[in-house]
Amino acid sequence: MKNILATSALSLSLGLASLASAQDYQPDPNAKSGGNIIVTYKDDVATLDPAIGYDWQNWSMIKSVFDGLMDYVPGTTELRPGLAESYEISEDGTTFTFKLREGVKFHNGREMTAEDVKYSLDRVTTPATQSPGAGFFGSIKGYDAMADGSATSLEGVTVVDPYTVKIELSRPDATFLHVMALNFASVVPKEAVDEYGADFGKHPVGTGAFKLADWTIGQKLVFEKNADYWRPGVPYLDSITFEVGQEPIVALLRLQKGEVDVPGDGIPPAKFNEVMGNPDEAKQVVVGGQLHTGYITLNVEMAPFDKVEVRQAINMAINKDRIVQMINGRATPATQPLPPSMPGYTKDYAGYPFDPAKAKEMLAEAGLPDGFETELYVMNTDPNPRIAQAIQQDLAAIGVKADIKALAQANVIEAGGTPKTAPMIWSGGMAWIADFPDPSNFYGPILGCAGAVEGGWNWSWYCNKDLDAMATEADSITDPAKQDERLQKWSDVYMKVMEDAPWVPVFNENRYTMKSTRMGGADALYVDPVSIPVNYDYVYVTE
Repeated sequence: MKNILATSALSLSLGLASLASAQDYQPDPNAKSGGNIIVTYKDDVATLDPAIGYDWQNWSMIKSVFDGLMDYVPGTTELRPGLAESYEISEDGTTFTFKLREGVKFHNGREMTAEDVKYSLDRVTTPATQSPGAGFFGSIKGYDAMADGSATSLEGVTVVDPYTVKIELSRPDATFLHVMALNFASVVPKEAVDEYGADFGKHPVGTGAFKLADWTIGQKLVFEKNADYWRPGVPYLDSITFEVGQEPIVALLRLQKGEVDVPGDGIPPAKFNEVMGNPDEAKQVVVGGQLHTGYITLNVEMAPFDKVEVRQAINMAINKDRIVQMINGRATPATQPLPPSMPGYTKDYAGYPFDPAKAKEMLAEAGLPDGFETELYVMNTDPNPRIAQAIQQDLAAIGVKADIKALAQANVIEAGGTPKTAPMIWSGGMAWIADFPDPSNFYGPILGCAGAVEGGWNWSWYCNKDLDAMATEADSITDPAKQDERLQKWSDVYMKVMEDAPWVPVFNENRYTMKSTRMGGADALYVDPVSIPVNYDYVYVTE
């Protein structure tokens, strides 16, 4: 990943009166317009509503249909203005004034204005929408009143004029510009939402580079070029077809035959060595660094994982090196929740050692000398069931009998978000990939109290209010001169998390996929975090 350690634009700019527009990305001068590509995914798509969609496969589709005030330079974590042509930040870091681009049109032909921005932020934060991303906007003044239903509009969002919107925060937030680049912050037209209601996600209307042309449920989605797109020169492609229900191995075979351009789920682990050993095919491989950690969640609300000694013992029982070998060495063992390339990572922390004897001793001290029985939930796509079996064997060595529940992704996610249902979950295939490159994003949704709710992503149901307070304090440090202090606070938060051991961090993985030989502009196809998805605006075909 490029610029993965770059400091956020917000932290660099606070204290300045204003920030001018970032220079736009310069597309490949050799690119040509026209053509179509086919992308495959195993899983179906539930929705293209940007306020609701939160799956790996639909994130890029949503990004292709919608825009937000902020965006990223393609293939990087560098922020740039999107629908906002410029913005100003108050010296105390709590007021953002965005100047909108004029003449930007929704797919229905109407011009986008500041009223649409306000409507969209109100919509994503109202409980009726049931957005999984509502919490990202918690620093906007009036959010709490929206969340508890006592208000119907965000107090902190003001329409100054048709092309100017002011957003006031209740506290300084060092991540706010990243939040405004999330899909959840996409601008939508009220009339289209009113027309389609709950089906808006099947009939999306945005300002993006592509428009939905056809959706055959369970088979394919077809997107066509938006000829009126506001960024000059893009998109290059005339259309994109996403075929769903494709097993990864079948998708790879189809790519090898020239029938597919991108197998969206990546190279199947069972085929990895074969592909990398073929020089011609290896040239087609795209490697994407990920702000990602694969982990096992331990549900602290379910016995015996309510005992910290038990959770620490489980951490010492897992042979992470063996699991990394199972996936052909495409990862490194993890010591903590944060991936190594994330700011705030604690470099000198070794994590829990692999020590089954000590783990058994700790179980005995916790009153479980004979171990216990539990369940391990896992997504049923290779290599996850095999990894679950390795975890099962490691646990058996210390007397813990784990029954594996291999289910479809949606069923595992549902179990994780349902109270006292899933004692343990191997996160593979669903593991958290940062929404934006900042340590705060690895905490709130998956380790903070806000995520430990029904339907949430904190599947360990871990809630430490003292750590929540530390996290809030860290994100209130917006002075660029104090960024080292901020990151140290985040390091302290994650070290305390490891003491409490609601997770077993297992590995940090790179992502490998392939592109067809005819595709250009795709060298950074799988740059993460998720908020920087495959940017199909700049993908083109060379024949």
